[in-house]
Amino acid sequence: MARLPNIITGLRLILALFTFAALSAAALLSEQLPLESQFSLERWAFVAFVVAALTDFVDGWLARRFHAETIWGAILDPIADKVLVCGVILGLMTLGPNAAVAIPAALILFREFTVSALREVAAGKGVTLPVTLLAKWKTTLQLVALGAELLTACWAAFGLPEDPALLNPATMIAHGLLWLAALVTLITGAQYWEQARKALSRPETL
Repeated sequence: MARLPNIITGLRLILALFTFAALSAAALLSEQLPLESQFSLERWAFVAFVVAALTDFVDGWLARRFHAETIWGAILDPIADKVLVCGVILGLMTLGPNAAVAIPAALILFREFTVSALREVAAGKGVTLPVTLLAKWKTTLQLVALGAELLTACWAAFGLPEDPALLNPATMIAHGLLWLAALVTLITGAQYWEQARKALSRPETL
């Protein structure tokens, strides 16, 4: 039982890679694959993403419930989150250019890579940057927003009616959630930057 949280985290990594691979295959092999095969790949990508997103809540709960927190778990969990977010963003980009998605997605990726680099520099100085409460909610908001974007991008694959009266509002909601996620993501990035600036400016870390 002690290893179960880490196993679930590892599963999230695998599902993240599968999501990206399935979306990429559906887009890049569109001329070679029958339409139903493309739709099947998109559906499986969506299912894999949803399961992976749910594991983000399950592994942490299990680790706390059974007192199974480990160093490897603390390392793998944020990595799995970032791979999942980056994987679905890149997968969405392969389905077709869309400025309403590309701009907030680029802001999210910029923040994630910047904070990762900032953490690495801080760790080299013996400084740790604790996760803020807003940063925890940020991940949840990212996953919900990306799930909504993925659903609207794969709308036809689920056989949903392509009535503009239904699809357009769903698309606007998805875009709105993604822009909100990007805003919260940037705010948390600024929080980490300020934490790092204060910690690294102390005499003992210079």
